[in-house]
Amino acid sequence: MKIFLALAALACYTAFGLSAPTRTAAPPEPFDGRAPAKEYLLSKDSKKKDGAPVPFNHENHSTKNYSADGTRPITCVECHHTDQPAADAAKTPPLKTAHPADRKTTLTTDLLAKDSTAPDVLSCRACHAQEGQKPRVGGEIPSVTYEGDTDPTVLNNEEAYHRNCNVCHDLAVEKRKTLKIPTSQQCKECHTGPK
Repeated sequence: MKIFLALAALACYTAFGLSAPTRTAAPPEPFDGRAPAKEYLLSKDSKKKDGAPVPFNHENHSTKNYSADGTRPITCVECHHTDQPAADAAKTPPLKTAHPADRKTTLTTDLLAKDSTAPDVLSCRACHAQEGQKPRVGGEIPSVTYEGDTDPTVLNNEEAYHRNCNVCHDLAVEKRKTLKIPTSQQCKECHTGPK
């Protein structure tokens, strides 16, 4: 479980900033599969009546030293884990899926810029749909039985974001005690967007 938590922490750039959340007046542009927007407003259509959206600065997470130890930017596949060959994804259990299944390349910004045949990047919801919905890819929402658990965890959109983002934020605060970012126990610090 510790290994998974450490690896999951490294896969955290899709949901929360390692600095105070960036607030936007208007929702950022939608993901187009090739060029990421600077900012996203995650969970803006949450089905939970008390769930406020989460402003997320993709640019900061992918260009600044936002890794858990603060030494480097977060790589694309740390969050977009299906955008690498299946053999590479399998090196970070419980991950094991590649998209497309016969993928030969690993997602980088250079790959998207220079190779027009590289597969588009999928949004998280392509696989991790909201509870009660079918994902566009894979047929079913993925599930995994974590070490020490007996029942599988369904990795719907909410579960996937929380596991990815919270584990990374908690690990970053553990590694850098003076870091001022929200942890998994400070929900309202991230859920600040307009309802």
